Amino acid sequence: MATQMQLARAGKITEEMKLVAQEEQISPETLRERVAAGSVAICANVNHKSLKARGVGEGLRTKVNANIGTSSTFPDIEPELEKLEEAVRCGADAVMDLSTGDNIDMSRKRIIEASPIMVGTVPIYQATVRAIREHGAVVEMTEEDLLTTIEAQAKDGADFMTLHCGVTLSAIEHMRQEGREMDIVSRGGSFIAGWMLHNEKENPLYSDC
Repeated sequence: MATQMQLARAGKITEEMKLVAQEEQISPETLRERVAAGSVAICANVNHKSLKARGVGEGLRTKVNANIGTSSTFPDIEPELEKLEEAVRCGADAVMDLSTGDNIDMSRKRIIEASPIMVGTVPIYQATVRAIREHGAVVEMTEEDLLTTIEAQAKDGADFMTLHCGVTLSAIEHMRQEGREMDIVSRGGSFIAGWMLHNEKENPLYSDC
């Protein structure tokens, strides 16, 4: 199925583009041009059935995101659904499901099903939980673990994702040389960096990443 960008580049104005253009008070054609150029994204997964589409990017109003999600300490999804409802009531444009509890798949599906606003995910969180369970340590995560997680979350209806693609071996080396005051403060970024450094030592092929 074609994406909003692909349809925009084919000259088509989708229903989602019409809705976003109306909300942002710009013309549908202007929005289509920006989506085609990549300066605006309409985060609207076709499997997120209850979503009211919103746009993010050039010339659009600033969007507000709220973080929710279960943990091993608080695995119950019901309070997170209450947080979702409150976030929507307060005008949030998106929520991030940061679940790391016992049933991450179920939590994500429940949140997406209940949410009329964009839902984002951080696949590395679930991939590391899986790595610990199946391999014994985060650094033993495989490429397949991460790619499978990304695919599953997309199929479930996640509208956008944080993938930490900017964390590379060259970036890590630059951070080492610049004398940082603190280590990597991003949880997902530190997972990726640790995984890369471990596998660089174990496998010379990673030295070209």
